[in-house]
Amino acid sequence: MGRMRATLVSLVGRGVASATRLRGGHGSALPGLVVERLDPHFLRDLLGRLPLGCAVISGTNGKTTTTRLVTQLLEAAGLSVFTNPSGSNFTRGVVSAALPQLRRGRLDADIAVLELDEAHAVHFVHQIAPRYALLLNVLRDQLDRFGEIDNTARLLGQVAAGASGAVVLNADDPRIARFATGVRPGVDVSWFGIGEGLRGQFPTDEGLYAPDRQTGASPDAPERITLSALDGAEATYRIGDREYPARLSLYGPHNALNGAAALALTRAILGPRFDPAAQVEALSHVTAAFGRGEVFRLGGRDLRLTLVKNPSGFRLALAGADPSAPTLIAVNDEIADGRDVSWLWDVDFAPLAGCPSVATTGVRGYDMALRCEYDGIPVASTEPDPLVALDRFLAAAPTGPVQVFSTYTAMLVLRARLKQLADGGAR
Repeated sequence: MGRMRATLVSLVGRGVASATRLRGGHGSALPGLVVERLDPHFLRDLLGRLPLGCAVISGTNGKTTTTRLVTQLLEAAGLSVFTNPSGSNFTRGVVSAALPQLRRGRLDADIAVLELDEAHAVHFVHQIAPRYALLLNVLRDQLDRFGEIDNTARLLGQVAAGASGAVVLNADDPRIARFATGVRPGVDVSWFGIGEGLRGQFPTDEGLYAPDRQTGASPDAPERITLSALDGAEATYRIGDREYPARLSLYGPHNALNGAAALALTRAILGPRFDPAAQVEALSHVTAAFGRGEVFRLGGRDLRLTLVKNPSGFRLALAGADPSAPTLIAVNDEIADGRDVSWLWDVDFAPLAGCPSVATTGVRGYDMALRCEYDGIPVASTEPDPLVALDRFLAAAPTGPVQVFSTYTAMLVLRARLKQLADGGAR
C-alpha cells in the first residue's frame, strides 16, 4: 500500500509540474509543496530506499560547485546519482527535482547528493537523517538573514550531529573543525584542507577579522585530503602519502579547494572502492556550475560570469581574475543577495587595478562605484539596469576576453541574457 501511495502521490506532483509549465511558470517548488501536503513523509521514504542513502553538502561558500563535483566524481566511479541541480534549498524543491525522475514512485539512483543552505539544512536533517554530511566553511554572509557567524555555525553543527555514517569537515575553519566532537557515536570523521604554503591564499573568517585565532584540526590528520600546491589551474592533492596532480577546468583558487572537499566526501562514500588517481583525473574534467565561473562564447571571444556574495568569496574570485580584461561588477541588494552590502568594504579590489576598464551596475551599482574609487580603481560607467549595462559594456569592449562579477539576483538576469547571446552555450 505504501508503494502504491507513493506512486499516486508522485503522479499528482508530476501533473502539477506539467500544468505549471503550461501556464508559463518554472514550477520549481510548487509540485513539491503539493506532494508534501499529500504525504509529509514522501521525501524521507523516497531517499530512505536508496542503497547509499543521502549526502548533504552545506556551508557558506562553494555548495553548488562542490555538489556538482561530488555528483560527477561518483558517476565516474560507476554510481547513479540523484541531485538537485537547481540548488533549491527547501525539501519541497528537492521533491520537485525528484518528480521527473521517478519510476513507480522510486528513484533510479544509488545515492542522493544534495546542496542545502545553512538554515534549510537543519530542517532537512530533522526530517531525513543523511548518511553523509560535508561542511565547507562558515563565513560572514547575509547577516540580515543568518545573524552573527556563530549562529550560522550552530546551524551547521546540527547538520554534523544529524549524520549517521560519515562527516567530512574543513580542517582549516575552526568553527567547522570543532564539530568533530559532536557527531554521533560510530560516525566516521574525515577532513579536507590546504597545505601550509597556501594559507595566505585562502582567508577564513578569522583570517579576515581575527587573525590571531588558531585553525582547527591538525594539518597531519591522516584522514585528510589536502590541496598541497596550486599554480593557476595546476593543482596538486595529497591523498594518503602520495601527491596527485590535476589541471582543473574550473575557474579560481576557491574551486581547487572545493575539489579537495569533493574528493574527501567521495572517499567517505566509496570507501575501499575509492581510486585516488582515477578520481583526481575525473576532477580535472568537471566544468563550472550555474553562474560560478561559467564561460560564454560571444562573437568569437569569451565572457566569464562569476557569482560573488561575501568578502571571502569575492577576494578568492578576484585572485583568479584576468587583470587585463575589461570588467563589469553587478551588485543588487534583494533578499536573495542579502540586503546589507557593507561587506563590499571588506574586499580588496587591487587585483582590478590593471584592467583597461571597470563598469558597475545593479541596484547598488553606485555603491560599488564608490567602493572602487576608494581603492583607486577608476569606474568608466555606472548603469543601474544590468541588461542595459551589459549591452553597453560589450559594445565598449568589442574584442578580447571580458569578465563579469555579480551578486545572485543580478547574475540570474545576466546569465539569461548571455545564454541568448552565446555562440554555443556556456562552458
